[in-house]
Amino acid sequence: MDKTQEEQEIEKKISQYQNRQKILLNKKRTEEHRARTHRLIERGAILEAVFPAVVEMEGEEVKAFLVALSRLSGAQELVKNPPETGDEK
Repeated sequence: MDKTQEEQEIEKKISQYQNRQKILLNKKRTEEHRARTHRLIERGAILEAVFPAVVEMEGEEVKAFLVALSRLSGAQELVKNPPETGDEK
């Protein structure tokens, strides 16, 4: 049984919409990846500026260093109420 011309056109449109959806989802994932990469670079630069010794550390050492900092007295309070940097207007 052959498909009618109308059925073929409908299937073609469905396929086009599915392809467009894939393109948009890929674009969204790419933008999310770029935003995450930007955040990681920015925060890594801040970390290195505040603690220059971390430049020489391996990933697990940096993690252990940050965990140790987080356990210092008052660290949790600083997370909840960070000090003003003077950059805020």
